[in-house]
Formats: sequence, C-alpha cells, structure tokens
Amino acid sequence: MPLKSIPAVFMRGGTSKGLMFRAGDLPDRDQWDRIFTAAMGSPDPNGRQLDGLGGGLSSLSKVCVLGPPTRDDADIDYTFAQVLIREDRVDYAGNCGNMSSAVGPFAIDEGLVRATGDAATVRIHNTNTGKIIHASFPLSDGASRSDGDLAIPGVAGTGAPIRLDFLDPGGATTGRLLPSGHAVDRLIVPSIGPIDVSLVDAANAAVFVRAADIGLTGRELPDIIERDHRAMTLLGDIRAHASVAMGIAGDVAAARQISSVPFIGFVAPASDFVTLAGDTVGADDIDLHVRMISSGQPHRALPLTAALCAAVAARVSGTLVADALSPRTTPGALRLGMPSGVLTVDADVTPTAGGWHARSGAFYRTARRLFDGRVWVPVEAVSPASDAGAPHRG
Repeated sequence: MPLKSIPAVFMRGGTSKGLMFRAGDLPDRDQWDRIFTAAMGSPDPNGRQLDGLGGGLSSLSKVCVLGPPTRDDADIDYTFAQVLIREDRVDYAGNCGNMSSAVGPFAIDEGLVRATGDAATVRIHNTNTGKIIHASFPLSDGASRSDGDLAIPGVAGTGAPIRLDFLDPGGATTGRLLPSGHAVDRLIVPSIGPIDVSLVDAANAAVFVRAADIGLTGRELPDIIERDHRAMTLLGDIRAHASVAMGIAGDVAAARQISSVPFIGFVAPASDFVTLAGDTVGADDIDLHVRMISSGQPHRALPLTAALCAAVAARVSGTLVADALSPRTTPGALRLGMPSGVLTVDADVTPTAGGWHARSGAFYRTARRLFDGRVWVPVEAVSPASDAGAPHRG
C-alpha cells in the first residue's frame, strides 16, 4: 500500500497517550480527519486499532496539534482531536485535560516556545474551548524535565510535576457555568422516566447523576460498568437528553453524534473502595466517589477536564455533586475517589449576583515523550498537493 509520512511525536500526558503534531507539518484542516483516523487505526470494528497507534481505548486515541498563538495572552495554540475507535470520525467538541499536560513540554522541546532557567510557564490557548491554560513545569538545559517524584494514580512510576491552571473555565462548551441556570434539573428520559441531573460546564460540559438513581453504588470499576448494559444504556440516554437541555445539540439524534461532550458521570458519598490495582482506599481519604463515561467507555481514571468540572460542581451549592460531599470535606482541594485511586483537584468558585463564577481550577500531572519520528498513513489520506512526506512502497 502506498504510504506517506508526517513528522510526529508520541507522548503520554497524564493518564492518556496521543500523537503530537506541529500545525505547519500538516496539510489543510479539511484533511486532518483522514490523517488522524489512519494514524490511529480507525475505524476498527474489532475495537483494537491494531493497524495504527491507537490502543482501543478512548484515552489512547487522541491527537494534539500545536501552532502559533492567535491570542495575545497565549504562547501557543493547541487543538485537541478525539479519534473514535469503531467509527470513521474525529470529534473536536471538547478538550482533554490529560493531554493538555503534554502540550507545554512539547512546545518547549520543539522550539515553539523559548524558555530559560529552572522552570517555565507556557500559556496555552485551547482552540476547542477558547480557554487559556497555564502549564508550569521544571526545565533542565532549556528542555522540559521528565524525571521527578510526582506519582499520579493510574500511571506506574513517578515524573516531573506539571501544574495545569485552567483560567476562567466556566462555559467552555456552552458559554455558561450552569447552562440551564439551575443547580439541579429534572429530565424526562423515556428509558428511565424523571431523573435529577446537574448540568455543569467548566473546562468541558458534563452531566452528573446520583449513582443510586441508576442502580449503582459509585464504587464500581470500569469493567463492571461496561458489562452492565442496562446502566450503560441509561447513561447514554441521559447524556443525549442532557446535551439537548444544555443547548449542545438540537435534538437527541444529533446529540448521539457528538461523542466527546457532555461527559456523563455518576457520584456517590464517600465509602471504602478497591482500585484497579487492588489497593483499598478508605472513606476518610476521599470527599466523594466520581465515575465518568468518556466517548462511550467507562474511564479507567478520570478525564481531567471532567474531574475539574466535578470539582467546580462540588463548590456550587445544591448540585448533586455538592450534596454527595462528605461532611468532613474542608475548603481547598477536593479528593475525588476514582477507579485508579484518588485525584486531587483544586477549584476556586465564588457566588455572584448572577449565580456562580469559576475563577480557576488546578491539578498536577506528569508527561513523557515516548518516541518521535514520522507517522505513516496511506497516500489517499493526504492530498497529492501536500508535501507532508515522500511516498513509500513496501
């Protein structure tokens, strides 16, 4: 099969992995989808993406494109692409917080942003949401450091800490922190009937339900959730109706075609639970349980933008997330119990005359460059007019 190659870097960002491209190495935007699906090995009816770099999970089927900034308050523009696994489709509707942690180090190491000294802060403009993220991390000889002492749940070993500050994250998808104007709404979903939900939009839009309302405990591990076809169907139906209520989609059919937002998650009060690694976490070590569905799959950790949204929701009185908080919860960073362990997220939210304002949200991640070189895709994925790479036969 004739192939062409495009310069690329493969990186881990937090609990996700994806391809990193410089915008100048890609052809016109209308060709991106064909390139990204071919590079990841989608669509794959077997769900494994063996003919590409994807890993058969939504967290392993991601692409980031970096280019010159289009805003004065940013050093770099960053566009996130979620490549679907079984479908021939790429979703640009939301951002990925985990892969955002790889953007700053990539920008420094590729020379897209210059920095000196022992540390750098890269101002990132996420074009998907129009929001600004500040990524701060250590340097060594002008390059990002990957070695360090920070361990994050779901990733073996330790790495250099990367602090991500999402500035003014409210309304990233819909333009409003509370798209409906209410902390709780009651949706009528034919497959389950009336159900209470909290519709919140911070970093990415999300809908939250009580675990008990869909017959779950909130402590379930991803494989258990995935095998519970009843629960997965209900969550998908609630998500679609919530998308319409939030103004993201015009109708339920259109909502089902938007895979990335809103996220849907369920929450429950703190209790002892067992992680994917088999470790037991005590109820006193978390403030609440959160489980999220990402692109139709139960997430092994938490999508970071969804975790930030949950933390913001927890600071808005009256939401289902706030109501699930442990009575021992203190001001400051929140401890979210998730399948991989405990994720700590800080959210600065204040009441205003018009409702609520999310000033910022922050958390720490690690990232690492895994390889760089050229990714090979079929010639038909790239226009003949493109000079992305020379044809290869073999």
